[in-house]
Amino acid sequence: MANKVTLKQIAREVGLSPASVSLVLNNRPCRISEENRRRIKEVASREHYIPNQIARSLVTQQSKTLGLIVPNIESRFFSSLAKNLEQRCRAEGYALFITNSDGLAENDLELLNLLVTRGVDGLFLVVSDEAPDDRALFDELSSLTIPYVMVDRVMDELPCDKVMFDHELGGYMATRYLLQQGHRRIACMVNAAKTVTGRKRLSGYLRALRESGMEPDLSLVVESEYYISSAYEAAEHVLASDATAVFASSDNITLGLLKRLHENGQRVPRDYSLVSYDNSAADALFEPSLTSIEQNVSELSHHAVRLMMRRLGNPGIEPVERVLKPHLVIKESVASLADDRARMLA
Repeated sequence: MANKVTLKQIAREVGLSPASVSLVLNNRPCRISEENRRRIKEVASREHYIPNQIARSLVTQQSKTLGLIVPNIESRFFSSLAKNLEQRCRAEGYALFITNSDGLAENDLELLNLLVTRGVDGLFLVVSDEAPDDRALFDELSSLTIPYVMVDRVMDELPCDKVMFDHELGGYMATRYLLQQGHRRIACMVNAAKTVTGRKRLSGYLRALRESGMEPDLSLVVESEYYISSAYEAAEHVLASDATAVFASSDNITLGLLKRLHENGQRVPRDYSLVSYDNSAADALFEPSLTSIEQNVSELSHHAVRLMMRRLGNPGIEPVERVLKPHLVIKESVASLADDRARMLA
């Protein structure tokens, strides 16, 4: 393997100082002729010169790296978010370190300290299920000296840059659509016991029912973590109910439910109408395609990176909170009971 070419070697070949070569290759202002600039870049290109980022960081006090902590990288939503953030950070000249907390607040804290000690310039943080109630993580973030942006899941009391979707509105839109299709016995599979997002989606579900003049039947609220295996087990309670429709508050919950329905010989929307959440690309595999609440990951990552770049450029500015609107994407997984009743009366 060939030895890595250095600034000193390039400087020696072009007959200039290493400092002059460094200024040109880093596009810094300097009084160097266009001819010498051309020669420096020509030699650097020919010798496949690669800048020493560690040495550059010592001068600029910037590592040009950012960190991301997500609860579950296997989730379609979080893996898509990680991919979008990485692409946008790279376009801004930053490398993104992606870490996974397994949904544990203690891991959030450990990974936070790990990334900070590695010298990242800033952090994107999607907190774990337990984090909003974790005082140690709250205190650590409150004293953090580098910029950070909370994404999707946030600590409401923490004054920092935040971007998230309106989860309460998403739950409301999903339930309202099922009501509009004539369903009155609507189950809600939700991770409300452990997550702020789940509690907000459940709140939207309850609001839609009450607005329609119905008192919610809490026996139709089925707890499930955001994992396929958890939803598969929880689906037993849906099958034991008289529900005609289900609001499944994440795509992983939907997958667990669909697996249980399939094993039970039941189909969507023949036996149960279904509105999912996230509208991930994976649902293109299903027949019928799934009506879902879409959280546009590209939009979320765009705002997260804009907030980060803004904060890096001006650390002292006031924090910003952006709440994005989800969208109902209507496909084929909801049957209209209103149409069925109309046919029966005809």
